[in-house]
Amino acid sequence: MFTGIVTDIGEVLELDQRGDLRARIGTGYDVGGISIGASIACDGVCLTVIGLGRAPRNWFDVEISAETVGKTNIGHWAAGRRLNLERALRVGDELGGHIVSGHVDGVAEVVGLLPEGDSLRVTFRAPEALARFIAPKGSVALNGTSLTVNEVDGRDFGINFIPHTRTATTWGDVAPGQTVNLEVDTMARYVARLQDRG
Repeated sequence: MFTGIVTDIGEVLELDQRGDLRARIGTGYDVGGISIGASIACDGVCLTVIGLGRAPRNWFDVEISAETVGKTNIGHWAAGRRLNLERALRVGDELGGHIVSGHVDGVAEVVGLLPEGDSLRVTFRAPEALARFIAPKGSVALNGTSLTVNEVDGRDFGINFIPHTRTATTWGDVAPGQTVNLEVDTMARYVARLQDRG
């Protein structure tokens, strides 16, 4: 489990397709404190650490199944790409965002950017099947970042990015046409399931 509070910006160092896709990710984390088998959310995708190293910089390796590649934006990863990283939640950690599983539901597209004061309003288009789980003032995780929805119009929804968020995450790089990993709020999913039964 995660909170959607990004704690490092990593970088894709290498990609190697050998059965499954293997990725080496550079990080500012102290790899001495990471165990093989640990979970790290990489742009919102919960991935398992299978290798660790320190040269030429701290890095960890992950393996990514074809199913995960097909349901996320990982197919667009390339060497040099920056990634939002978050270590798994531990008992006693502060829950600063919302409960995030790291199981991406689908991919949303950036369809609009509008500066608002020092902030940036970004409009996203969700897949039809996921749009009903997104509500004004509700939570979503986009590329692993816990965010509050400002408004919803059909499949489109708006998020306001303050300067801190754009500096502390990869959202400073946002551009129209980008695809982003979308995880809807678990509570919204359960509420919709209960309504479907009624």
